[in-house]
Amino acid sequence: MKLEPRQCDAVLAVIDSGSFEQAALRLHLTPSAVSQRVRALEEALGKPLVLRGRPCRATPAGQRLLQYLRRAHLLERDLEAEFAGDLAEPLTVAVAVNADSLGSWFLPALASFLIEEQVLLDLIVDDQDHTYALLEAGRALGCVSTEPQAMRGCVAESLGVMRYRAMATPEFKKRWFARGMTRAAARRAPVMVFDRKDKLQADFLLRHFGLPEGGYPCHYVPASEPYMQAIRCGLGWGMLPELQMRALQDGGALIDLLPAAPLDVGLYWHRWKVQSPRLERMSNILVRSARQLLTA
Repeated sequence: MKLEPRQCDAVLAVIDSGSFEQAALRLHLTPSAVSQRVRALEEALGKPLVLRGRPCRATPAGQRLLQYLRRAHLLERDLEAEFAGDLAEPLTVAVAVNADSLGSWFLPALASFLIEEQVLLDLIVDDQDHTYALLEAGRALGCVSTEPQAMRGCVAESLGVMRYRAMATPEFKKRWFARGMTRAAARRAPVMVFDRKDKLQADFLLRHFGLPEGGYPCHYVPASEPYMQAIRCGLGWGMLPELQMRALQDGGALIDLLPAAPLDVGLYWHRWKVQSPRLERMSNILVRSARQLLTA
């Protein structure tokens, strides 16, 4: 069967905006007209595509459709750009990435390519253990993830290892870990956690001290700069990537609480096997640059 473009645009608008009302504003239609187009495509395909709610979400069949539509759109835009030459419009690519990668190596790795190739990033920031789901749901065309296995139709390439260390101020260590980072002290010392999805500190404490999640006090600070600032202010200790905190460590502002026990997190770049030429080039540059910046 042939997909009707206006119906596909309606489904995309509903999922991207989260509601039929917002989709209607985006498409300059009434909510009723958007609903009719979505329903017509669902009837043509014989499966529900949108879970009506607040926000609206894609069904599994809807996710598969989104994956196809986003890739087809990129291929079409790249073909247009090839014929338009210097008059080509920028290409927007949705990518899911974790906050620590975004705050350290990700943008330096891609900056030159994005400028030269006129590529605009639509970044979705999520925990590295959850970015894979965004690719699976059709919301992103590529993702940085801890998942080593590629889903059907995709390729997963190793980027390297993001190395984390348990960092705190000298004053914090003196107050809470004067006799070293022991199990008893770790149960009482405040921990900095990015958000409820962040398991770095939990994994570290479970691995080295057998402490279960919830067995110690936590601050939750879901933003990269404020998170690091909270550690620098002595509110708690937390896992920081070596790429971000080397200068602070060298200057004595932060110290490693357990130098012999870094936490290594392997990262992978997931992309579709069939993708637009510009996204193919972007993937190659990203993988090559990441392998130079991250720990092997």
